[in-house]
Amino acid sequence: MNKKFIGFLLIVILCIPLAGGAQDYIDYNKYKSLDSARIAKKKATRERAKKFDRGVENTVFVPKGQWLWGGSLSYNELSSDAYDILVLTGIDGSYYNFKISPYFAYFFSDNLCLGARFSYKRSMIKLNNLDLDLGEDFDINLNIQDFYSLSHVYTGAIIFRNYIGLGKSKRFGIFNEIQLGVGGGQGKMKSGSGEDIKGTYQSIFELNLGVVPGITAFIANNVAVQASVNVLGLKYKKIEQTRNQVYIGEMESSGVNFKIDLFSINIGVAFYL
Repeated sequence: MNKKFIGFLLIVILCIPLAGGAQDYIDYNKYKSLDSARIAKKKATRERAKKFDRGVENTVFVPKGQWLWGGSLSYNELSSDAYDILVLTGIDGSYYNFKISPYFAYFFSDNLCLGARFSYKRSMIKLNNLDLDLGEDFDINLNIQDFYSLSHVYTGAIIFRNYIGLGKSKRFGIFNEIQLGVGGGQGKMKSGSGEDIKGTYQSIFELNLGVVPGITAFIANNVAVQASVNVLGLKYKKIEQTRNQVYIGEMESSGVNFKIDLFSINIGVAFYL
């Protein structure tokens, strides 16, 4: 009886390591299967992402090798007679801003072109009368009469354009133009009349980086009309003044603008050759 019991214990003791080894082997396979499932799931996710299509077609709106020649024009004018606005009263004057800008570019790739733009800008302000009245509490009254300002600025810029066709149409498209330009010009101001007249001469230097989106529509195979507007601009400006041929002063300004300037809409014609 004792021999049989001892033999049974020996068999149990010998089977315990084997069972433990089998258990370890089963756990290993289990973890291996889980890792394989995770890898398969990640691979399936990547495949679904690759197959996802937004339906956007990269169509050729302007082919490589074409030349772009064109120009744009903008003009705005304002005049007032005895006009009041808030604390400004009796405004009598006029203002205009004129800009013409020819340009050319070469399409080094489909829908992409690089070129140059030149522009001339003329601005005039004539103020016959303006009164500033802050009321009795402040007791500040200011009157400006016989003020005149005229400036001319010439600018040269490197431009880069990217075109995108609207749908499958090859007639209508949008573009975005990036401009890097440098310019210079002259201006003069005078105030007063008769013996009290005062004059100021100024030289102007400008450095600009701008983003100008627009829309174009072909009216013929190689002719298109387009409209664009300034949206984003980085600008540096320096003005040196000589007042009454004696006093000398200067002003520097810089800034970033992110706005749609409806007064700077440019309309023009372009030729694609």
